[in-house]
Amino acid sequence: MWRFSGNQLKRWRTKANVSREELAAASNYSPDTIKAMEQGVRMPTPRVLDVADDLCRADGMLSAAKDYLSREKFPPRAQEFMEREREAIGLWSYETMLVPGLLQTGAYARALIESRYPPLDEETVEERIAARIERQAILTERKPPVALSFILHEAVLRGPFVDDDQLRHLLKVSRPRNVDVQVLPFERALSDAHLGPMVLLEVRDHDRFAFTEGPLASELSADPEVVSRVTGRLSMIRAQALSPAESSRFIERMVDRHD
Repeated sequence: MWRFSGNQLKRWRTKANVSREELAAASNYSPDTIKAMEQGVRMPTPRVLDVADDLCRADGMLSAAKDYLSREKFPPRAQEFMEREREAIGLWSYETMLVPGLLQTGAYARALIESRYPPLDEETVEERIAARIERQAILTERKPPVALSFILHEAVLRGPFVDDDQLRHLLKVSRPRNVDVQVLPFERALSDAHLGPMVLLEVRDHDRFAFTEGPLASELSADPEVVSRVTGRLSMIRAQALSPAESSRFIERMVDRHD
């Protein structure tokens, strides 16, 4: 619905010969925000739809979309992954720069989400934070428990938003038997460890999906070749990482040095 409404917004605006800048000025948004709405990256807001309806003489056709739009909890490029995550019986993750969403504190999640570009409005920020925390039910509340394995490059632990609370949270969430957290120290990182983050998901029917994420694009794939390649990379990196017990001691030493 975001994409369809955004597409209709652009079509009506173009048909009426209204520039993006004119619509932005009339609705008190930036042209870049209007562009994001037209591309389906951001939800067209009721104000934009009403203003565009008036400017483009759409006779209520654009305003009517307000009744069918609802805010999505997750960015468009992550929504399919989140659907699979809700079905997961096993998840194996490797991160190179950021604490995985399932292991983040609320403060860490807020720092990341508030630093997004283009900036998000305050309501979207709060909804994204709440959705991220809600996802963390997978750690302890699923019956039977989901097998979860997280490998964190040392660079993750030394990131600018990682404080003692986040480090202690990593120790806490790694205590249940179904959750493993491993650290890959700088000196153990092979070349494949620098190719970016990745996640392997297994769902109830035992199909497997590989998820890779970059700064501008993400991909969820069930292609056996892609899944096999990600499985191999994860296995190699996991073999080089510290054991879960060694990783806990590694994180504890970081907290002690901060104290």
